[in-house]
Amino acid sequence: MAGDPPTNTRLFAEAMLASYRRAIESVAAASDDICTAAFHLAALWRAGGRLIYVGAGSSGLAAASDAAELPGTFGLDENRIAIVLAGGIGDAFRINATAEDDAAAGVASMSAFGDLAGDAVIAVSASGSTPFTVAAALEARRRGAFVIGIAHQPDTALLSRADAPILLDSGEEALRGSTRLAAGTAQKAALGMLTTLLGFELGHIHQGLMVNLKADNAKLRDRARDIVAMIAGIGEAEAEAALREAGGQVKAAILIARGGVSMSEAEAWLAATDGRIDHALRLVRTT
Repeated sequence: MAGDPPTNTRLFAEAMLASYRRAIESVAAASDDICTAAFHLAALWRAGGRLIYVGAGSSGLAAASDAAELPGTFGLDENRIAIVLAGGIGDAFRINATAEDDAAAGVASMSAFGDLAGDAVIAVSASGSTPFTVAAALEARRRGAFVIGIAHQPDTALLSRADAPILLDSGEEALRGSTRLAAGTAQKAALGMLTTLLGFELGHIHQGLMVNLKADNAKLRDRARDIVAMIAGIGEAEAEAALREAGGQVKAAILIARGGVSMSEAEAWLAATDGRIDHALRLVRTT
């Protein structure tokens, strides 16, 4: 055994923990702005808009990670979600550091989407001045997109020109010159909060459960069954039967199990309530 860690190791660990605390505090301070951005994002998504993430370096990877979770967690159409990273997605272990300075590439990346009216762009930059990200955000806005800017410095190009600026004042990093502690943690938390609120606004969360998840593996099929059983107040076998009848659609399965309706009726109730299971359940109970 190597023995106990030295005092300086413990002191640096405390400094890192302080960075993480500041990161979460910065997200709490920005919660109103995050809620506002999520409200507008949900409205654009309901109307058929696309969601485009833009970033460079570690900020871009945080954005890409958030984007990748949306289809499975909330059943969002992956064909309406895009990830634009400086230098391309490529190999996560070989980030193209020089690509973030290419403003022209940022403009070109948005030009490829054509008209962006009705679409939303989430642009993430720790400094708020990354040339690729700022140029992409400005071009997206010029093409009609609603731009959500996330940065850690006030009065920067990204925040001053975004439709929905989100300042994460996470403070000085314990590891000077890196954004992997405070800024990275704040970005991940803010993005997770923003898009989870999007799912909530769209009615894909009910009683803290993912009622629009894409059950495409054994673990998620079990989770879907448990969600139906919990909300409908039935056993696992009944929940599985309802899911089979609903073709794996959790919301429809809940209405079939709890409301005693057919699949076509469940689809009609969900269409009438814009996909909100809470509203559909109330309507079913009153008929």
